[in-house]
Formats: sequence, C-alpha cells, structure tokens
Amino acid sequence: MEQTNSRTIKINRYYDSLPNMKAKFDRFARKDSFDGSTAAEFEAWRTRARATLSALIGLEKMDSVRLSPVTEEVVMLDNGIVREKIRIQSEQEVWVPMYILIPPVKEGAEQEKRKVFIAPPGHQGAGKYSVAGCGEIPAVADAIKKFNYDYGLQLAKRGFVVICPDCRGFGERRDEKKQGDDEEAFLTSSCFHLAHMAEPLGETVIGMCTWDLMKIADYIETRAEWDSTDISCLGFSGGGMQTLYFAALDERVRNVFISGYMYGFKDSLMILNGNCSCNYVPHLWEHFDMGDIGSMIAPRSLMIQSCRDDHLNGPRGLCNVYEQLAVIRDAYGLYGAEERVVHDVHEGGHCWHDEHLTEILRRFGLEP
Repeated sequence: MEQTNSRTIKINRYYDSLPNMKAKFDRFARKDSFDGSTAAEFEAWRTRARATLSALIGLEKMDSVRLSPVTEEVVMLDNGIVREKIRIQSEQEVWVPMYILIPPVKEGAEQEKRKVFIAPPGHQGAGKYSVAGCGEIPAVADAIKKFNYDYGLQLAKRGFVVICPDCRGFGERRDEKKQGDDEEAFLTSSCFHLAHMAEPLGETVIGMCTWDLMKIADYIETRAEWDSTDISCLGFSGGGMQTLYFAALDERVRNVFISGYMYGFKDSLMILNGNCSCNYVPHLWEHFDMGDIGSMIAPRSLMIQSCRDDHLNGPRGLCNVYEQLAVIRDAYGLYGAEERVVHDVHEGGHCWHDEHLTEILRRFGLEP
C-alpha cells in the first residue's frame, strides 16, 4: 500500500455507484411520458400525469386552512412603488411572508384591474429580499449584482403588481438549523433539513412550495383590484423550479417565465448530484423528465431562459436543454401553438437576464 501521508493511503481505483445508477435511469425512467399523437390524447394524459405528479410531491398531505392575511408593513419606495409586507396562512401553523410591490397606476388606467406577477426566489439571495430589490442590505446587494436577482422590482418598474414571497426554508421561513443573522445563514436556505423532515412523511420541499404558490394565487383572487384571470409567474433558478411545478399543476398561471431551470434530470440532477435537496422527489424520475412536466403547461405562454455556460445544464451543456425543450414544443405543436414557446438564450453562466423581457412581454400580450 502506498501512503500519501501519515494518516491515509492512496487509492488507485474507486468502485462508485454512478455508472449503475445511470444505467438504471435509462432502464426505468419516464414510464409515464406522453406517447399519443393528438391534443385530445394529450389532455387525457395530462389529467393522469397531474394526478401522478401531485401524489409524488405530496400535495394530498397539505392542510387546507383560511388564508387569514395580516398586513405587517406598508412602505413607499423612492420610485413611487408601494411595498406592502403581508403574510398569509397556507397550512396549520404555516405562514407565507411576502412583499407586494405595487407601482403607481398609469394615467387613464384607474378603472382597469392590475396585472399581477408572482416572483418566487431561488437560492443564495435571502429569499424575498433580493427579488424585491432590498439593496440597502449589503449581502443582498451583492446577490443582486451577481445574479441580477431583483427581477420582482424590475417587473414592478415596468408597471406590474409583483408578489415576492419567501418560499419554505428561505428568509423569514428558515428552519431552526439555519436561523440566525450571520451572512451565510441569511443568504441560504434550510432545504436540506426541511427535506429530511418532509420525505419520511410523504411530503417534499417542492410540493410544499407549490402548495404555497397555489395559496398565493388564492390570495390574488381576494384582491378585487387585481386581474386574477391572467396571473403570471417568473422565477430564476430555484424560483424557476417552483414556477415549473406551479404552472404545470395550476391553470390559473397564464404566462410562465422560467430562467435557469430547464434541463434533463439525468445530466443535471443525477450526474450533478450535489444540487440542493429541494430538487429531489422520490420516484419522480421513474415517471417523468423535466420536459414532461413542462409540457403540462401547454398551450399557455411560456418563456424558457438559458445561459450557454450555466453549469446546471450539465456536462453536455445546452444539448441537455434542447432535448427537454423538444418534448415541450411537441406538446405545443398539438395545439398549433409553437409560437407561444420562447427560448431566450444568453451567453455566460447562471444568471437572470432581463434584456429581452420587454419584447417577450409584448409578444405574450402582457401590458401592465
């Protein structure tokens, strides 16, 4: 045995499990993917697929409660945007704090109902604080600069009402192991701990997050001044993950914007297996790949945004993205609605890009 130092030996060959797991993925994955050829067959499949997906992520375990909204703060920002801080109840003893950004009403539009976006957060940005543009917090300012993370504020500046929630495990919703004011705990999440609590109960982190977004849609319906018939959702990274599942399962989301989260599970979550626990759902890969979930959104307006050098695309890069997009485009093709899918590609790494947002909003017929 060759020693490398006084306490270990050099191992020349490792017998790891990944090759076997990849082969099992190829044998067992996607058993419930769509195999029909008509829109009617697709809609029958989607009904079954949504029931399967809902069960896999544990939606049947969620508690139904009154929203019981509480207004905690109302602040006028320098740009004339009113920022409400409201919390709603989504389950027994479970509260969803959120910032609601309300821009000034345009002259002549006082009687029109306001268009609303939900903007769930991703990782490394302290939850709602980055998305709502709380750049007065130094750690948040750095996250905004790194990821262009204030997409909620960007939308509000364009005239939309924007709801920026803390999702489970983030911001004010961090579980015990991540509670605290040090920068690392403040910016990150307790998804790892939450998953370990949830999965043995038949629940998942993404199921909890999806349920909470559904409750936010319920809350939108209580605000008579807002247009609850044309809800939009935009999320980056882990926010894109939430947007994907939410839109796949809830038809109230009419316009869907997913940034930095569309790729095949094998490359991006099996081979790149160090991703956050919120990405992983027991038995999911046996039934669907990510494109199958995305196809459930058809034929509603859908933007997928990718960055060419995003490490989360996996070792094959954008090829891994294009394969899932092909599944989605096939579903839209059944409705003759291919033009409702936009793939917005940018150079560089993992980041939200707003350069083409105004053009895409207009293409989807979205005016604030």
